[in-house]
Amino acid sequence: MHLGRKTLSKFLIENVSGSRDGASLAALLVDVAAAVKAIAALSAKGALGGATGSLESVNVQGETQKPLDVLSNTAFVNTFQMGGLVAGVASEEMDEPFPIRAPYVRGPFLAVFDPLDGSSNIDANVSVGSIFSILHAPEQGEPQTADYLQPGQHQVAAGYALYGPATLLVLTVGRGTHGFTLDREVGNFILTHPNIQIPADTGEFAINTSNERFWEPPVTRYVSECKAGKTGPRERDFNMRWIASMVAEVHRILMRGGIFMYPRDTKDPGKPGRLRLLYEANPMGFVVEQAGGRASTGRERILDLAPTQVHQRVPVILGSRNEVDRLVRYHAEYDAGTDKPYESPLFSERGLYRP
Repeated sequence: MHLGRKTLSKFLIENVSGSRDGASLAALLVDVAAAVKAIAALSAKGALGGATGSLESVNVQGETQKPLDVLSNTAFVNTFQMGGLVAGVASEEMDEPFPIRAPYVRGPFLAVFDPLDGSSNIDANVSVGSIFSILHAPEQGEPQTADYLQPGQHQVAAGYALYGPATLLVLTVGRGTHGFTLDREVGNFILTHPNIQIPADTGEFAINTSNERFWEPPVTRYVSECKAGKTGPRERDFNMRWIASMVAEVHRILMRGGIFMYPRDTKDPGKPGRLRLLYEANPMGFVVEQAGGRASTGRERILDLAPTQVHQRVPVILGSRNEVDRLVRYHAEYDAGTDKPYESPLFSERGLYRP
């Protein structure tokens, strides 16, 4: 038992009830928690529950679907449809938004979500997660696609679930970022990480270095300085991390600081970024900012962007504010032609490889 420990329901009553549609929002986030519990149970079974392997289908992103992708999407859609608290949903796994229609009741919110982030890790039994964003729905009529295209600063709630050794639900309603751990014995989410604060400085960075040849010069400059460690201009050593699951990367940053980068590159000129704005960058940006961090494309604050498509992709740089600010400055200097890229001493004017 957790006598004296605050449950998710009690937390929501205390922190949401006085806001617009507060009681409905609290009930909706309880519904989100119910979907998370269902997905946690499915993911915990692994191959025993048929969650591993791949399907022959691909989603709208052109990505091969895993069985757990489809099962997780169904868990969220069914929960939202039956809860009577949303007017429509949009998902990474669905081509178009899904309106709630009779006989189901339409509610005052829109739910946008990535039902299973990092699904390429499933077969290797590495942590995966879910990401969600809650927006206000139009007051009248069935929501149209344009109704979902709201800047991230208009989110009323956002968060993620992490399915790891413990199942965690981390969320914000605009009053800080808070983490809840699932007590499997009683089925409740218990507040275990109140008012999370990301350290302003960090010694860790996360980026997929296999794409280095495609990076823009500001990113190359930043990572080169980090890799140079004590002998470089930063005069201290950094560690690199890469899990290939945004949820796991962001959670590590919330717990101990760091910077996560999936920047603009030239690998696919038709895609200005890899991650989706509405259901990855916006909710994670909201969570990170409410924990004292920063979230940027390198040139713009993510939460200020005006979406143009449901599956729109953007560059993402988020985490400890001093490191994100530095990388934003490097982009500005590059765009202005005033940058000074780092050059290894081995290749400098008097270095080993130059006469």
